[in-house]
Amino acid sequence: MLLTSAPVASADAVRDAQWPLTVYDAEKVWKTSQGAGVTVAVVDSGVDSSHPDLTGQVLPGKDFTGAGDPHKDSLGHGTAMASLIAGHGHGANDSLGVMGLAPKAKILPLRVNATRGTIDGKIDTAGWTAGVRYAVEQGASVINLSLDDSSAYPGSKAAKAIEYAQSHDVVVVAAAGNDAGTVNYPAALPGVVAVSAVDKSLSPWSKSNTGNVIVAAPGVEVAQADPTTASGYAVADGTSGSTAYVSAIVALLRSKYPDLTAGQIINRLIKSASFVNNKGKTAPDEELGYGIARPGTALTMDIPKGPKEGPLAKSSSSTSTNSGAASEDDDSTSQAKKKKKSSSGSILLIAGIAGAVVVIAILFAVLRSRRNGRNGGPGPGGGVPPQGTG
Repeated sequence: MLLTSAPVASADAVRDAQWPLTVYDAEKVWKTSQGAGVTVAVVDSGVDSSHPDLTGQVLPGKDFTGAGDPHKDSLGHGTAMASLIAGHGHGANDSLGVMGLAPKAKILPLRVNATRGTIDGKIDTAGWTAGVRYAVEQGASVINLSLDDSSAYPGSKAAKAIEYAQSHDVVVVAAAGNDAGTVNYPAALPGVVAVSAVDKSLSPWSKSNTGNVIVAAPGVEVAQADPTTASGYAVADGTSGSTAYVSAIVALLRSKYPDLTAGQIINRLIKSASFVNNKGKTAPDEELGYGIARPGTALTMDIPKGPKEGPLAKSSSSTSTNSGAASEDDDSTSQAKKKKKSSSGSILLIAGIAGAVVVIAILFAVLRSRRNGRNGGPGPGGGVPPQGTG
């Protein structure tokens, strides 16, 4: 869960406290993209669809806790993430409350069991794993995982669910973690966009996990919706929030560039990131990865599409193993190679047999000659010459 969380007195104070929108120059960003047409799955503690900043933004979703209502959120964590992604504010000109970075994206709430929330709290592995697969089936093109789970190690059922999403052209974004250790699973899994946090000075947050980080984003003193407080808002720290901001940036990109694959979207995200205010760092950096994600630059920078698999793609062998059935062309090529190998093997076998026959024939002739010599065969002095005689 978020490490520190303090309620905010009013919706006015919330908007004033949204420093990430100022850093990102959100008003300018929204002239290019607002995330329209994109569904972001929030696999979390549920999303309160009645919150004034989220009305109309939350899809039916699904509850994997057994309670049956994905629009309930007794922990507040899922609602907070949804607000940072697609909040639209409220009041006159929507000037009050939380404005998400992708205010026209839709949220698919997938409620799972958690004790303290998600980050640094226990979570139902089977539940969120099923949620990931469900998100793919419902057409989400971005999955936000502001959670950690040591059970999501490579080869696990949870890891295979992530691979399933990736093989269906979904960008998976996950939190690095908040214990100043190494990047947690599932963020550490191949192809996942692992996100660390920066503070208001855009410096690495001291409690953010490090190592296999891909990009960083604002995650300290972040104002967000929180249905568990009297005001409905809170200010909190954590890589949960930074992950939500990166998911929002991905939504902006998927809306602007619908023809790009998930890998190519990640390529734009990485190529446009920067080590602003962090001189001396080189990519990939353990704290900031390829840099701080920048939505405006990612949307407008001239960046070649790059390979469909993107810069985080695994080796071709593991990718082919995990991506499901191969294409017909790949199958044809594979069959052709097998036939060629089979033909070559047959030719070599025939040649080998023929060679063996010749060798046997020669050996038989030599032995016969020697036998004839020992038995007084043709030629003078038959038999083998004595040793040492020239």
